[in-house]
Amino acid sequence: MITIADAILHALDHRLPMAPITDSDPDFDLPRAYAAQAELTARRKARGAHVIGLKAGFTNTTIWPEYGIDAPIHGPVFDTTLGQSPLAVAAFPEAKIEPEVAFRLRATPQPGMEDAALLACVEAVAPAFEIVQSPFPGWRAKAPDTVAAGAMHAALVLGEWQPTRPDWLGPLHNFTATLLLGDDLADRGTAANLLGSGPLAVLRHLAGLGAPMPADAIVSTGTVTRALPALPGQTWTARFDGIALPPLTLALT
Repeated sequence: MITIADAILHALDHRLPMAPITDSDPDFDLPRAYAAQAELTARRKARGAHVIGLKAGFTNTTIWPEYGIDAPIHGPVFDTTLGQSPLAVAAFPEAKIEPEVAFRLRATPQPGMEDAALLACVEAVAPAFEIVQSPFPGWRAKAPDTVAAGAMHAALVLGEWQPTRPDWLGPLHNFTATLLLGDDLADRGTAANLLGSGPLAVLRHLAGLGAPMPADAIVSTGTVTRALPALPGQTWTARFDGIALPPLTLALT
């Protein structure tokens, strides 16, 4: 029997569009979607991929109306989806680019932790680009569809890791990210776009869900700006003001 995970993997492998699962099954809900995601993860692990972390999606509350979403989602990051510049995006259907802040954990965050305790669980912080993809044409999908499709994760490109310090609490709440396409301003966003107060709020949300975040895991906390179409030939740069993160540039092929 062909499962939802089989259908999604086939669509992504061959860049074949598929209708959202919720079109034919309106009762397809988040618990079933995460079960389908777990099966999709198992398929990828059987191919040799290893889970190295977690991506949070739809943590930017300002873009919820654009996607008809009202809560964050999450999915695995694999060693096979770590990328570098230049990055080939032609294999990813309807690819979009997202400037993000990534954490590398030294300890597992626990539910209900305050910001200082959460930061103590973080070994290092890096600028990042996540490339997301959609097997559903036009990104027409409901939250369970996106979850089942591996939270739409395609690739993660990390910049230079910066060791955390206690004085990072303020910057993680107050930074601004500027997204450039070539030399042109594409978008700008602030830390407050991420669940109202920044990447640590995302970490708290994931801990409250019991999402898998072991020590040494990489956690990508979601796009600070809008997600914009990522096309071969483009060069993107993310700049971060108000926090000690270097700019990150990514060329797409």
